[in-house]
Amino acid sequence: MPFVYLFLIFLILLPLADLAVAGFRYISALAALRAFGQSIQYSPPPDVTNASSWASAALAKADSRYPIPSIQLICGESNAVCSSGNSDPSQPKYYVYSTTVTLTPMVLTSVLCTSGSTNPCSFTFSYSERFQ
Repeated sequence: MPFVYLFLIFLILLPLADLAVAGFRYISALAALRAFGQSIQYSPPPDVTNASSWASAALAKADSRYPIPSIQLICGESNAVCSSGNSDPSQPKYYVYSTTVTLTPMVLTSVLCTSGSTNPCSFTFSYSERFQ
């Protein structure tokens, strides 16, 4: 019976717990990005070419568990940062922002930590949303 118990704990339950925690963090990060997008959706920047004051106020609305370091405003279909040359009102405009999630697996480190960043257990999720 002790061998069966150890088998269940170390080979089945701990890896399942790692997968569950990773899944919950992934879903929570994406939900935080989406919620941030909803919070800024109806308060677009007054001037897309100079939105630094608007961006600092908008970043204060982000979830503290999943901080968003910066927001980029993209104008047009060419994925270029908004400037006076491409801020035509007929062009679509997008918010682009990201957050980082760090996993701490107990057993499945070699399987879950496959990021190419300096910390292989750290993953960056990007999100974009059209606002005009």
